[in-house]
Amino acid sequence: MARRRVRESEAAGLRQAASRRLARQPFPAIVAWMDDEGYRTTLGGKFRPGTLANLLDNPAIAGLAEDENGELYETGGPQIISPEEFKQMRAQRRVNQEGYSRGKQKDYLFTGTGTAPCGLCGTEMSAAPSNSGSRGYRCPPSTAQHPGGCGKVRIAADAFEVYVAEHVLAELAKPQVAEQLLAAQQALLAEAEQLRKRNEADREKQKSLGEEYASTDMSGAAFRSADKALSQRIRETSVEIRRLEQVKNAPLGGVPDLVRWWKHAPLQGKRAVLVLLLEKAAVYPAASRGSRTVDSNRVALTWRVWGSESAAEKPTA
Repeated sequence: MARRRVRESEAAGLRQAASRRLARQPFPAIVAWMDDEGYRTTLGGKFRPGTLANLLDNPAIAGLAEDENGELYETGGPQIISPEEFKQMRAQRRVNQEGYSRGKQKDYLFTGTGTAPCGLCGTEMSAAPSNSGSRGYRCPPSTAQHPGGCGKVRIAADAFEVYVAEHVLAELAKPQVAEQLLAAQQALLAEAEQLRKRNEADREKQKSLGEEYASTDMSGAAFRSADKALSQRIRETSVEIRRLEQVKNAPLGGVPDLVRWWKHAPLQGKRAVLVLLLEKAAVYPAASRGSRTVDSNRVALTWRVWGSESAAEKPTA
């Protein structure tokens, strides 16, 4: 029942966002407004265009649900916006417009691992297909919603992923490394658990902060500043928890042929190996425009240090 209750303070922002979308305001502009107004996601993070688009496309916000044929029906649940408004937004989606065809979603090995920074500015590389549609990574250019990227580095995904995989599998096959990884996995999962406890404590602090603001003469400026700092830490910690917890999918022991395993392994297993072994695989600009060469001049691997015998940074060939 708690999930069916509407928090009016949050619902008001969602109604405004829906109204702006019905007026055909673009999602980046809507999330910029939501950020300025202090609206946050359930994890305390800032809204992103994709997050808001998915939220506004959920029938539950209008007290609706979809059957197996995609038909909408009323559930009797609370309505943040009216069913008519929801249907109008649905009609605006490109996927519902005649002639639209969504391309097949492509997998990217480094997405969500936090291990592929731009070598120039340190911003995490993001998935970015080329104009021809082939998979690629790039340092995103700086925008109001995502400041910081330089936008100067791009690399073909296939060549980058193969290069890193060759070195990761070679490292994973070393007996002295394999012996350390189980303990390392447990250490990272323990770290994730500690971060989870800190997040719970921060959420309690945030709740107490709101109660203090409501019952004392704390200024609005002081409240917003403290609340913003806690929200930022909760968001960053949540991202790190998800990243660290990926290591539970790593194939530690019982894999006689790692190369064969890698070719057929699920994406979450491969990502787990990256997080467990690599601190980062920094990507630098190509030596010349159009070059597809991927070597140690383009990608610098920094390995996690597990025990005294582990290597730190290795300029690989």
